[in-house]
Amino acid sequence: MKAQHLGTNGPVSSAIGLGCMGFSQAYGAADDEQSLAAIRAALDLGVTMIDTAMSYGRGHNETLVGRALAGRRDEVVLATKFGIVRGPDGVHLDGRPEHVRAYCEASLERLGTDVIDLYYLHRVDPEVPIADTIGAMAELVTAGKVRHLGVSEVNPTQLEQAAAVHPIAAVQFEWSLAWREPEDDVVPTARRLDIGLVPYSPLGRGLLTGALPEGPFPEGDFRASDPRFAGDNLARNLAMVQVLEKLADQHGVATGQLALAWLLAQGPDVVPIPGSRNPGRVAENAGAAAVQLSPADLAALEDAAPRRAWHGNRQSFAAYGLDRT
Repeated sequence: MKAQHLGTNGPVSSAIGLGCMGFSQAYGAADDEQSLAAIRAALDLGVTMIDTAMSYGRGHNETLVGRALAGRRDEVVLATKFGIVRGPDGVHLDGRPEHVRAYCEASLERLGTDVIDLYYLHRVDPEVPIADTIGAMAELVTAGKVRHLGVSEVNPTQLEQAAAVHPIAAVQFEWSLAWREPEDDVVPTARRLDIGLVPYSPLGRGLLTGALPEGPFPEGDFRASDPRFAGDNLARNLAMVQVLEKLADQHGVATGQLALAWLLAQGPDVVPIPGSRNPGRVAENAGAAAVQLSPADLAALEDAAPRRAWHGNRQSFAAYGLDRT
């Protein structure tokens, strides 16, 4: 597994990480033992970036990750996030500085560790200036509870405001062959500020694997409300996936591996974090780090699956129960 560097002063990570949200929510019911097996398979394959959040399953995900990392904590770059709060009254955003330390300490306890390698603000609280939240996060670095700071789903202005308070190692956002809007603003801003790029949903929430569930999505699967997976949009997108499948066959790789290799080819500062409950799929995703795409290959991909060919907007907050786009 090759390594990627998230910013000049950020952590060094495996080129492919593991996103853990699906072990607790968003894609229907999950089995803890299968999830533990998937995480341990990733570790055995040299995957070091393990990404979770306090909101995933209301703490269940962090506890699960902590179990999987028992005895192996020093093998990973452990990333978690705060700011999306699930409670009896629903889901809300909280970036208030006076709450940041308590959120961090609760995550540390669930994870079974004394330090978080990469601590993200999961979403910006619209009631709190991001600079204030980052200031409280910076105190965690000083206290030795956190090594590096990150932000997730921010706009360029917010990214600049965050970086003005404390060095930001990574910015997390949805980015894939099927969703390329961040290339217009967030990606160039992050690179100007020397901030690493961590694409989540790098396989288009399963679309780019070419292996969606047959029939309706199961209960609890948030893709049922994602316009990209409905009606004519889905039909057009699946037609594009068939084009990718042919290109992947020409390279002797899986379609998902081709999609991940495309992201890695965008630069040495990119660490995609695909998620899967299936240890075999985890191994397939990790194998994408070894797929080399030439400039001609990338040009062929651009011609075959251009940005304009994908259909449907995303609902980036649907997995969290928040009414935002």
